[in-house]
Amino acid sequence: MKNVLGRFVPEGYEPFAGSGAYKDKKRIIIQEKKTSRGFEKLSSISQMFDRLGIKDGMTLSFHHHLRNGDFVLNMVAEEIKRRNLKNIKLAPSSIFPNNRILAELIENGNVTEIYTDYVNGPVAEAISRGKLKGMCVMHTHGGRPMAIESGALHIDVAILAVPAVDKDGNGTGTVGDSACGSLGYAESDLKYADKVVFVTDTLIDKAENPQLDGKYVDYVLKVDAIGDPKGIVSGTTKITKDPVGLKIARNTVKLLEELGLIEEGLSMQTGAGGTSLAVAYYVRNRMLEKGIKGSFASGGITGYFTDMLEEGLFKELYDVQCFDLKAVQSIGKNSAHHAMSGSRYANPYDDNVVDKLDFVILGATEIDLDFNVNVTTDSHGMIMGGSGGHSDTAHGAKVTVITTNLVKSRLPIIKEKVTTVTTPGEDVDVLVTERGIAINPRRQDLLERVKGSKLPIVPIEKLLEAAHKITGVPEKLKQSDKPVGVVVYRDGTVIDTIYKIREEGK
Repeated sequence: MKNVLGRFVPEGYEPFAGSGAYKDKKRIIIQEKKTSRGFEKLSSISQMFDRLGIKDGMTLSFHHHLRNGDFVLNMVAEEIKRRNLKNIKLAPSSIFPNNRILAELIENGNVTEIYTDYVNGPVAEAISRGKLKGMCVMHTHGGRPMAIESGALHIDVAILAVPAVDKDGNGTGTVGDSACGSLGYAESDLKYADKVVFVTDTLIDKAENPQLDGKYVDYVLKVDAIGDPKGIVSGTTKITKDPVGLKIARNTVKLLEELGLIEEGLSMQTGAGGTSLAVAYYVRNRMLEKGIKGSFASGGITGYFTDMLEEGLFKELYDVQCFDLKAVQSIGKNSAHHAMSGSRYANPYDDNVVDKLDFVILGATEIDLDFNVNVTTDSHGMIMGGSGGHSDTAHGAKVTVITTNLVKSRLPIIKEKVTTVTTPGEDVDVLVTERGIAINPRRQDLLERVKGSKLPIVPIEKLLEAAHKITGVPEKLKQSDKPVGVVVYRDGTVIDTIYKIREEGK
């Protein structure tokens, strides 16, 4: 079966029934929200399994706000291993290197299907090598809550790490020994899972402005520690000092100026990488020079954006996850720094924030001549990430800019065809490299606006030629014919298939 981009979809994979409805902005019918009449306190992970009757074949979900410092998913995995449960389906919003125990459970057949937005480390390698018996279904950060709320992804038990829980079962991420800030990716699980467990290391009398409503909670389990907050730090969270990265950032901001996007009331989002933050730094400088104030910045928030909020450069921040501890501190004290759910952030059927962005700055592992972007696999086909909010923001923003070096690790970033499509080219507007700027021919309006500018605007084909002069033409990837996963666009459409990597000599 072929998908919307003409790529192969594995036999037997059923795409979401609402696929394609997004273009008409039709809200799908969702299941009724369930509420509980109070909650029960548990004493151990083992008791949790007994009380909830967790058994073979169930779907368990988790959030990733503690990122590489999370302990809760591993605690549950250890209990699955101890009980030797089989055919468990896991639906964590993301998976990180510290969750390496899942690779063992995959090999043993304890875990046979995974639904996630992002995965790297040992688990990604196990999936790429064909160890997972079923599929790894890769959603976006907006597509995941859409799937949960529609019933396309049914969750038996949501097991949610919550930094602090009060006597009424309300949960907050702003206080406690493991405070991680916003808990946006947990909200759909909370409201739509059959059963919900809060796992916490801090019990308090009353949570101020709790993000997670206790009326949906069935059980609360107190443990010694739910994680290490230091592990939440994402990317470099510091502005790059690399001259190439700085050149790319400067040219990006010059382009944004030419396009009339650095104006009063602007809204923006960037990643947490060094070049993205350098773009934010140069945007900040222009805002100060022009005496303008932005309406909001959004997404995963870093301390860099909380500083801009404190400086009065933005009216508000909308935060779905905190990328560093400075952002965690800010969200707990600044009333203009708002936590938001994953659905409010990017669900295509919701009144979401990404659709209100003026511009977004994103990265790429690969980009091809049709402006399709890959941030899911490396050039050898090994899974090393996933969309997260990449394709959500790329679709929503008025202008989507990809910033990247032309060559990384002696490989050209531009390809004739990307290994895996994460974000379709129709959602990508501009590529900025140190050797020039390519604008998607679909955006004739942008090309008209930069006519006569001194910016180095070139066709993307010229950038590919320049890259090949440096690296030579790489050999084409020889893929196996065994699918190990699918890439699902934010509206539920399957847009690509991930294949088992070929072993050496095979």
